[in-house]
Amino acid sequence: MRKAAYRHSGAHRLPAHALGKLRDDRFERNALQSGAGCRFFIRVHACILQRIAALERLQCPSVSLGALVMTAPVRLAKRLAATLPCSRREAELYIAGGWVMVDGHVVEEPQFMVSEQRIELHPEATLAPLEPATILLHQPADTALNPSAALQLIRAETRAADDPSGIHMLKQHFLRLVQHIPLENNASGMLIFTQDWRAARKLGENAATLEQEYIVEVAGELSPDGLKLLNHGLTFNGRALPPIKVSWQNETRLRFALKGAQPGQIAHMCQRVGLQVLAMKRIRIGRVSMGKLQPGQWRYLMLQERF
Repeated sequence: MRKAAYRHSGAHRLPAHALGKLRDDRFERNALQSGAGCRFFIRVHACILQRIAALERLQCPSVSLGALVMTAPVRLAKRLAATLPCSRREAELYIAGGWVMVDGHVVEEPQFMVSEQRIELHPEATLAPLEPATILLHQPADTALNPSAALQLIRAETRAADDPSGIHMLKQHFLRLVQHIPLENNASGMLIFTQDWRAARKLGENAATLEQEYIVEVAGELSPDGLKLLNHGLTFNGRALPPIKVSWQNETRLRFALKGAQPGQIAHMCQRVGLQVLAMKRIRIGRVSMGKLQPGQWRYLMLQERF
């Protein structure tokens, strides 16, 4: 009679570890007497134990998902969502944020197919949305690049080793980058590429009012009052130029700080005062300086930097 009641209760279908937790004599005695009603509570109890086990896995410093073996290939987002207590959308955010590794390599594509690989979630993983990137590139002096060609210089291996931004590099940061405020003709130096609509609006709408700083290497003999004329008093394309700031950096280099620079303007100004431009390098736009960024390298715009 007792065995029949035990089978009727459905407890024999519980896992061994769950039965061990249900060995309280009073609970078992009530279970045997309650019949169908007890089956419900036994199953609820088993579900609670499974939930606790899942939560305990999340207490580890780095969540390892390698224990779950799926022989049939599935999407990485599906695998992650099935193992963690998260939705499919949350799994996709973890993956897109670069927080998920497959066999030790970061994978950013939720549709990446996995089977028996080891899946790991970074201990500092967050569901915060991915922020758009703005990139500063030092265009080399020996290249005359259009925007498409300059983009080819922005890749993982050309990132500056001393990039102070601390931003976690992702493949998505290299997509849909748009260049703003082009360089002077035949110049090298700082280029700006951005995905951020806020930075794009600032650089687009305020291009004429953002001060740009160039270091210009010159040859020749400066005419009398030439430095004064460079600061104010010259014309370009038939129009008087507004006052700018020009000073000597050393014996062969001038420092230009001007707003709304037009293509060919600096070379024209130097020619008018007896100087020939040998090289130009832009080192600043607005309040953002290129700093010690080496030619051909790039870095992220830091969160606290503003143009």
